[in-house]
Amino acid sequence: MKVLVTGGAGFIGSAVVRFLVKEVGAQTLNVDALTYAGNLESVESVAASPIYKFAHANICDPAKMADLLEAEQPDVVMHLAAESHVDRSIDGPAAFIETNIVGTYALLDAVRAYWTKLPSGQKEKFRFHHISTDEVYGSLGKEGLFTESTSYAPSSPYSASKASSDHLVRAWHHTYGLPIVITNCSNNYGPYHFPEKLIPLMILNGLEGRSLPIYGNGENVRDWLYVEDHARALWAVVTRGQVGEVYNIGGEAEKTNVEVVHAICDLLDELTPAQESRRTLITYVDDRPGHDARYAMDISKIKRELNWQPVETFETGLRKTVQWYLENPGWWQKIREGRYVGDRLGLSKQAAV
Repeated sequence: MKVLVTGGAGFIGSAVVRFLVKEVGAQTLNVDALTYAGNLESVESVAASPIYKFAHANICDPAKMADLLEAEQPDVVMHLAAESHVDRSIDGPAAFIETNIVGTYALLDAVRAYWTKLPSGQKEKFRFHHISTDEVYGSLGKEGLFTESTSYAPSSPYSASKASSDHLVRAWHHTYGLPIVITNCSNNYGPYHFPEKLIPLMILNGLEGRSLPIYGNGENVRDWLYVEDHARALWAVVTRGQVGEVYNIGGEAEKTNVEVVHAICDLLDELTPAQESRRTLITYVDDRPGHDARYAMDISKIKRELNWQPVETFETGLRKTVQWYLENPGWWQKIREGRYVGDRLGLSKQAAV
């Protein structure tokens, strides 16, 4: 099988690429624009494989996408390329509109043209897999879970752009017959995570003895999914999921933000003891504008239909994650010295008023 992965140098995308090459043995083309969060070092372990290729290209370039599809003749397109950080979307929504909406449209049009010309056997087997987020559903109260039929109510420029891309993918299926599947996932964590996100930022700040800022009162709840569990789920969906269907993917690990930070502090104290507990570094800062209170996923559909469930608990996955950052300073030190030093994002002049 030939798989084209967009955004394969990003956090989730690189986990998918490593899984495809190492575990599945699929011929894999990694297509990435290498924006600030793209890092080819994240796929270094498979770079020499004869079944791996990389193409430096942007999904917003329909001619380039058409050329790659024609040259590589993939059986599956797994679309992960996206701007993904809520705080950055508050400061600069234009990039999210361009990549997540316009880019998805450009890719869909190129894929439709390619798919239309395939021989009937290949045409029937082809899949376009759009990877999205639970944030499109908005915010939950203290009870309940997001299901695949939950109405969309995005709160941030990021989640609105992803909701838009989901709707485009559905439209290309219903209007043109393009065989698609969509997945909406909860918060991912694990190795190779760009350190603007909560878990890697707290790990690295804790290691460096820097402040551990928590938004608001720290009681916002997220469902945490280990990234390698996610990669397995995505493969199950794209190979065995029903065309036109949506599957929610989560880790069944709801935690408040302050619980997450406490767990990271305790692991760091155990693995790299300091004079004082890392919990003393915690500070509470002004909340993120429009901060959703709670996300939680009902994953009964993917369990029932595709026999997938997470292997890692939050405790086992977080330990693996902290240990990986301790053992791989060469990967994250370059980022901390250049592209992202750990400053707070998401406080534009408009948002701060």
